[in-house]
Amino acid sequence: MEASLRQVDEAEAERPLAFDRESGTLTGAGVLDRMAVLTLQAGSILTRHYGHRGYRLGCKAVANLVPERDVVVRLNGDADFAFPFCDGYWSRMLNRKYDYEEEIEAFLRSASDVRYSFVDCGANFGYWSVLASSRAFGGQATLAIEASRGNAKRLARNARLNGGRFRWLNAAVGEASGGFARITGARHEAFGTLALAENEPEAVPIVSLDGLAADGLIDAALPVVIKLDVEGMEIEALAGAAGLLQRDCVVICEEHGLDRSHGITRHLIGELSLRVFVFDPELCRFIRLDGVGRLDRIKRHAWVGYNVFATSSTLWEERLLAATWRHR
Repeated sequence: MEASLRQVDEAEAERPLAFDRESGTLTGAGVLDRMAVLTLQAGSILTRHYGHRGYRLGCKAVANLVPERDVVVRLNGDADFAFPFCDGYWSRMLNRKYDYEEEIEAFLRSASDVRYSFVDCGANFGYWSVLASSRAFGGQATLAIEASRGNAKRLARNARLNGGRFRWLNAAVGEASGGFARITGARHEAFGTLALAENEPEAVPIVSLDGLAADGLIDAALPVVIKLDVEGMEIEALAGAAGLLQRDCVVICEEHGLDRSHGITRHLIGELSLRVFVFDPELCRFIRLDGVGRLDRIKRHAWVGYNVFATSSTLWEERLLAATWRHR
């Protein structure tokens, strides 16, 4: 029985596997594929309250039962996002009730009528680049930057999948343009970046955000939104964006749940004198932080990243405070 199901699914593997989050429709799936999707959805529901702790292990087990291929998830009518079927991180998107980084989505939706430059640093496979450049989010001019070569190939595929409407770079973001970096780690969503004294195989160039603006890859004449998820190089990347941060710019930085000192937020407030906002999940809206104390309550899981939003711009402060969210 299992052998016959595998033969059916191997035949189906020649067809694109696609899932529509709005309708729940799954196409191109064989029997085992459908069983796998149901299992992945159930696993996301069961582990969601615990920050999806253990979900990766379940995905790995399910992946052994189905042919290796990609699944394309339709995020909205104008946004397709591809990732490996049974991926331990992105398979959560198959759960229609799951909200991925709802604080970023709430903010970007509140700014959909503003024309701005979106810079996706540490873009991974390009999820936010796909959304920000879609019609529902205002079709923003988007530049995605990803240091991992493997991730960058996925990023390029998602750019092509969406008509090439956003640009992408395989580079690391740092304090100044020049030099090279090596990517470390085994999980695509949690790679680290190590600056190098000299070039070596598999190294990538280091770029600064101000340097990219000077080269015309970021249109600094527009308001700017920077998503900064660069795994250990946040302080350097912020130093390399000093010019942009003085404009109508908001930077979204990931605070690691494991960091109980809340170092990034302390830097944003104390060293850069920026106004910092965080999404309060109990209120379903943004609040301004007058210190880091409230993060003790918001950062519930040590293995989860939490986003803070920093700006000196009245435009972006107004948009942040106007943004709300209704859970699916």
